[in-house]
Amino acid sequence: MTFRDTLSLALRNLGEAKLRTSLTTLGVSSGIASLAGMISLGIGLQDQFVARFTKSGLFDTITVTPGQDLPGGLATLARGGARRGFGARRRPERAAPAPNATPLRSDLTDETIKELAALDSVTEVYPSVRAPVEAKFGNDSEGILAAGVPMSAQDEGGFQSITFGRFFSSDGAAECLLSLDMAKRIDQTNPQALVGKDLILIHAAPSGGNPPPAAGIALSANASRIEVPYRIVGIIERETGPFGGTAAVSGLMIPLGRASAIAAATRALQQALLPERGSERTYNAVIVKVRHAQSVQDVEDQIRKKGFSAFSLNDALQGAKRGFIILDIVLSLIGSIALTVSSLGIMNTMVMSILERTREIGIMKAIGGSDGDIRRIFLIEASAIGLFGGLTGVVLGWIVGRIINLGANVYIQTQGGTAGNLFSLPLWLIGGAVGFSVTISLIAGSYPAARAARLDPIRALRHD
Repeated sequence: MTFRDTLSLALRNLGEAKLRTSLTTLGVSSGIASLAGMISLGIGLQDQFVARFTKSGLFDTITVTPGQDLPGGLATLARGGARRGFGARRRPERAAPAPNATPLRSDLTDETIKELAALDSVTEVYPSVRAPVEAKFGNDSEGILAAGVPMSAQDEGGFQSITFGRFFSSDGAAECLLSLDMAKRIDQTNPQALVGKDLILIHAAPSGGNPPPAAGIALSANASRIEVPYRIVGIIERETGPFGGTAAVSGLMIPLGRASAIAAATRALQQALLPERGSERTYNAVIVKVRHAQSVQDVEDQIRKKGFSAFSLNDALQGAKRGFIILDIVLSLIGSIALTVSSLGIMNTMVMSILERTREIGIMKAIGGSDGDIRRIFLIEASAIGLFGGLTGVVLGWIVGRIINLGANVYIQTQGGTAGNLFSLPLWLIGGAVGFSVTISLIAGSYPAARAARLDPIRALRHD
């Protein structure tokens, strides 16, 4: 028999038992829908987690500080060493340097920024600047550190979505952003009304090489300090810690160029009062942005070899990915239970088909049909059930996933969250699900096919 004849005969046999074939195919499609739905849920959750945190700038950013200068346990983590046990109160002992250890450096200067920017895979390097200012609104004032925010942070981290207002228009603009908490301290009843109003910042007077001050500045009581009106252009809902990505959301944020000018002016004022202080501008921390999160570890190692401390959250990302892989495996096992049950249905269908078609099998053997021909007919029938069931199951799983995703997003939005795609069905999962369905069907149909091929033609012809 040719393959075309075998395929035609197998499909005809399936068509003669439409109800039984349909129920068996439905069982396979239910199993595939369960399996594909479980895996697509795991993939969707992973994509949501990784995509959001990668876009936030948390995992492609390295915080560089002077050697051994990170606070508390972070210093030890950044150096890759062991942490001291709980309750330790002893004064930390300075460990003797290893014979070939890299000398520690504390010179985080403009030259250091150029040096780090020359490293492979580094896209941007800028200082973490906190400029001391006095914020004045109406009759109230408050001393605060204004965080310098680079223009590149506009669509990253806490600046992806600004609750009220917008981002800075330029690096030298006399504009500021407020956290929602600080805005409420200024106006408890209607904080969003602050957008568009001026906040007076009193700080050290910049020198000639810095960005030009805003129009309408006034000298304060101290001639070395000036009052500059900064337009409040936006309010951000949350504040983050010092390692909050490319630029941490602080109570008061101004463009990095402005913050650097104020910090430089403050340092010049301090040097005038204390001449013994060094004149070179140094930074407490420098932010290094890497092109890809996969390159973070290599860049960290290069920075540590230069004698600096480096800290990133890349290890947390890798741990999260491993956790999602385990989650996908568990969900796959759960989804495979339904597919295993449906494979028993295929086996039962094939065995019943043998009992009903015993005489037909005897006739085919009597007219020259080989054992291989009989086996191929039943295997084709089983694989056809698996193929149709797999395709139907993928479509069914996608529909159910869309419905669940729609309902989940409605609930998430009512709770103030951001809607997302909780189910992801990539092409490789579609192909894998259909292929797995056909494979399971062939395995389930192999025993009935072998049993049909072993039938004795004489006994088969005598079968009623």
